[in-house]
Amino acid sequence: MSDGINRIVFIPPPTIDEQIERHHVTREFHREVHYRQDFQAHCRWYRETAERHRQELEKMRGDINLFGWFSRRRSS
Repeated sequence: MSDGINRIVFIPPPTIDEQIERHHVTREFHREVHYRQDFQAHCRWYRETAERHRQELEKMRGDINLFGWFSRRRSS
């Protein structure tokens, strides 16, 4: 009766070049994840700021235009 131990295949440890390559790939992956997270945060901030500016603009459109009132008075 065989217990399967005879079928185990031992894989040699990775070479230094393979380890360095894995390290670089891992670093690039994490760098890309960080870049995308930063970009998403920037896009979220930009959308929020743009919405706030649109609201302020609508509010300003309802305000009295004092500068225009004074400049019309002088030009007459």
